[in-house]
Amino acid sequence: MKIACWSGPRNISTALMRSWSSRSDTEVFDEPFYSYYLKKTKLNHPQSNEIIKKYPHSYNKIVEKLLSNIPNNKAIWYQKQMAHHLLEDDDILFIKNFQNCFLIRHPKKVISSYTKKNTLRHSRELGYIQQCRIISFLKKINKKIIVIDSQDLLENPEKILKKWCLELNIRFSNKMLSWNKGIYKSDGIWAKHWYNSVISTNTFDKRISRDLSIEKKYLKIFDENMVYYEKMKKMAIK
Repeated sequence: MKIACWSGPRNISTALMRSWSSRSDTEVFDEPFYSYYLKKTKLNHPQSNEIIKKYPHSYNKIVEKLLSNIPNNKAIWYQKQMAHHLLEDDDILFIKNFQNCFLIRHPKKVISSYTKKNTLRHSRELGYIQQCRIISFLKKINKKIIVIDSQDLLENPEKILKKWCLELNIRFSNKMLSWNKGIYKSDGIWAKHWYNSVISTNTFDKRISRDLSIEKKYLKIFDENMVYYEKMKKMAIK
């Protein structure tokens, strides 16, 4: 089984990747389109040049890799995907081959966290618009959609993960509730900039779900993304 979990930045997606990587039957893939996204957009992210040099940035070659056999003879391939890494004109037909899941988080928390690490210029950098585009596509072709709200996951990880596994028709493993601290081989080289909090934790930490404030200059972006967030929130596993 191949699982594509479409998220935006600062959505607890790395903790979730750790959770899935703790299963003995699962291989994980960390943001396969990041290099492509940086090359195409020319955004000045931390380590941009390093990332482009180290990872494939041909869209077709990345898709080919995602559609290949699951590495290391594992039964499950969990792909941590950033929805905003897919650009407006990209052909997304390939995603019909996956079990597609969507990790969402309240825009206030995302914006507060993101702007501590990077410059935020546009709503499209947060992934909500692209998540809704992918969901619309999947609905048109009658494919299953699973939505996880990070707040619900942090408050009750065992309950949400069990329900998620049930939706996927796979067994739940208690190993998904904890992991070893540190940087993993499966992490992209961007881990040293973006993954500070996950590196120092070994389980889901509900303390990071507290309400946070955002600067006035981001209120327009906040309002724009709340529309998409609320639409997806209605679909989330309870």
